[in-house]
Amino acid sequence: MNAPNLPLLPEVQLGPQPADQPNLGPASEGVQRYVWHSAYGAMLIEVRDGAAFVNGARVASMAELRAAEA
Repeated sequence: MNAPNLPLLPEVQLGPQPADQPNLGPASEGVQRYVWHSAYGAMLIEVRDGAAFVNGARVASMAELRAAEA
C-alpha cells in the first residue's frame, strides 16, 4: 500500500448520501480518503504522505514487516 512515486489522483465526489452517512470533505493536501463498504461494515481508508491508515490505525507496509522479521 506504500506507493511514494505514484501521483495522487483527483477525488471522485458521488451524489448525496443518506443523512446518517455524511459526505467526506475533499482530501487535505497530500491526503486521499476512501470509504470501503464490505460485508463487515464500512471502513475509512486514508493515504497520508505515502502511508496507509485504516480507521485511523496505520497499516505497516510489506517492507516494514520484512524488516521487523530480520
